[in-house]
Amino acid sequence: PDGRTLVVAESMASRLTAFEIAADGSLSKRRVFAQLERKIPDGICLDTEGAIWMASPFGHECVRVHEGGRISATIRVESQAFACMLGGPDRKTLFLCTAEDSDPVKCVASRSGRIEYVRVDVAGAGLP
Repeated sequence: PDGRTLVVAESMASRLTAFEIAADGSLSKRRVFAQLERKIPDGICLDTEGAIWMASPFGHECVRVHEGGRISATIRVESQAFACMLGGPDRKTLFLCTAEDSDPVKCVASRSGRIEYVRVDVAGAGLP
């Protein structure tokens, strides 16, 4: 939330990785923010408590992850969740991009892509 850390999702490594951001924008001090078992992190967003909401497509869910890997909330979806963002007037609406498949041709044919949403307790932080 203070703008001094960049967190990225490493999908195929099943982890979130953090870097310190220097005044000149350079990155250093790479560290594992969270190593996740049986989760494939895809789209992520940050809340004001420093937790990361993470879409996990193959788990049909979006989870709230704290540094160290503790999961404090899970939102289940019927299809696959590919991205998430906290928004709305108070930034306490978690928007989820979902679809039955990641293949664009299959998605167009099935028209399964949706924006779903759910209210959460902690507001979003950082740049949307």
